[in-house]
Amino acid sequence: MTDFQKYIQRYLDWVPSGDWVKELQTSGEKTVALYSKLSEEQSHFAYAEGKWTLKELLLHISDTERIFQYRILAIGRGDKNELPGFDEELYASQSFANERHLDSLLEEYQLLRKSSQILLETMKTSALNTVGTANGNQISAETIGKLIIGHNLHHLNIIEERYLPNL
Repeated sequence: MTDFQKYIQRYLDWVPSGDWVKELQTSGEKTVALYSKLSEEQSHFAYAEGKWTLKELLLHISDTERIFQYRILAIGRGDKNELPGFDEELYASQSFANERHLDSLLEEYQLLRKSSQILLETMKTSALNTVGTANGNQISAETIGKLIIGHNLHHLNIIEERYLPNL
């Protein structure tokens, strides 16, 4: 197993077996429910120095999903160009998430998730099975779709383990 395969497997392990596209909705609902219980003040909490606030974490999930959507679209449509990676720390530092209201971040997340659902529900199996190159690695559109879910659930787990007990 390559380093890349090991890296993405930690996210894929979070994806429940069965109807993974349906899990987009379920994991989205879990995220909205968790964040809807937070006050504006709580959303500025980071569990340690140098860690993202809950707002920054939510926008990171949204940014990543947006990038993954583009990769799914490009690969699923047969684009043979190599798709670039991204620096999550740079994106977070330039997100200004803490200056936004939590409701705005939640609305953005919900719209992105609905968009992901529509994209993935309407793609034919042949498009989902198409393999392309993203960040220097071969990957299928379907695997990227599953990474949206696994990445989201991974971060929900971190929130439940490291953030919520300290609020």
